[in-house]
Amino acid sequence: MRQNAATAYAIYNAGDGFLFQMIFTVYSIFVVLTLGFTPFQLVLLGTILEGTYLLCEVPTGVVADTVSRRLSIVIGLVGSGLAFLVLGAAQSFLVAALAQVMWGVFASFQSGADVAWLTDELGEEVARPHYLRGTQIGNIAALAGIVAGIALATINYRLPIILASLGVIVFGVAMLFVMPEEGFEKKPRAKGQRIHTGMLATFKDGVRHVRAHHVLLLILGTAALHGASTEGFDRLSDFHLLKDIGLPALRDLDRIVWFGLIDSVALILGIAGLSIVKRRTHLNGHAHVARILRVIDLVLIAAVVIFGLAGVFWLAVLTMWLVAAMRSVRDPIFDAWVNQGLDPSTRATINSMGSQSDAIGQAAGGPALGVIGNASVPAALVVSGLLRLPVLLLYGRAIKRGTVGTAKPADEVLELEE
Repeated sequence: MRQNAATAYAIYNAGDGFLFQMIFTVYSIFVVLTLGFTPFQLVLLGTILEGTYLLCEVPTGVVADTVSRRLSIVIGLVGSGLAFLVLGAAQSFLVAALAQVMWGVFASFQSGADVAWLTDELGEEVARPHYLRGTQIGNIAALAGIVAGIALATINYRLPIILASLGVIVFGVAMLFVMPEEGFEKKPRAKGQRIHTGMLATFKDGVRHVRAHHVLLLILGTAALHGASTEGFDRLSDFHLLKDIGLPALRDLDRIVWFGLIDSVALILGIAGLSIVKRRTHLNGHAHVARILRVIDLVLIAAVVIFGLAGVFWLAVLTMWLVAAMRSVRDPIFDAWVNQGLDPSTRATINSMGSQSDAIGQAAGGPALGVIGNASVPAALVVSGLLRLPVLLLYGRAIKRGTVGTAKPADEVLELEE
């Protein structure tokens, strides 16, 4: 049953894309129409999720670096499935908030560990194209997840959430037997050293590596700004479409069909965008990757601002598609950027720091955007887009530093500290 790493990563992305898309196709309609949450409550759910994620991200990344990447992924999947089961049964904001806390804890086990696992198994150079390929496979599987989610949601909005949650739990257990783990080497502990001491040492090594690597500091800064910008859009875009703009009548079909169509086109555009990137560019060198990301983020700023100001359905949908496609392309490119030249012994920890920086941005920006959203959802969306502007300056610095050189030797850093 055990597969080679490339095949296992494809299976992982396919299962993850299919099952979670079943949930997210109906998520917005479920929390807005079935549970009746306000814009502030929607953003507050995101803040609770990201706050939990923020607290757990690095400790769980250390677990992946110290104990097992594969085990960390399995814990993340099984726990996330349990979290969405709670959400599917929710009747109140408090229960939905509990589900977000659970998801934040367990998703942090998965985050960073999957990319670190693949890089360990295949090597940094070989793994890079698989970041893009994995995202493409996940997007293709997600198209099937949309169809399944819509079919089940026409019966009851809770049904796809509950069934997909059970599927995630089973899938998580299955991955324990599908994924190899031959490239991971546990960091040796000194005689008599306890495991928690070894984890602390791994965390300190990760921090030291980030401090020594000038471009990594800039990468973490861009992740935080990205998180602050995406929080408002992720939580309020569907609300804006449902409440401010409205959905055109589509015969007698349920509104969930509109969201399924919108998500399907967005995924197809993302697949096409990733194909173009794979054919026409490479992901080697910090400066080169930073230039690609700078263009993507410029497009994202414009698209989110236009979406917030849009009062016409088709303009809003076109900009939603553009945002989804750009973010689908951006995520694997950003993963490739983070993972260039990392020490394998702290790879998952540093990937977790990247996710933690994103969570810091979302948790910091969320409450303010929620307050703005309660007064005006379009205004909150415009602010979300503009929050990304400072990242362009960080890309400029990363390009300069990436061209000149990136890292000091770790020994030199230790000498300086002493």
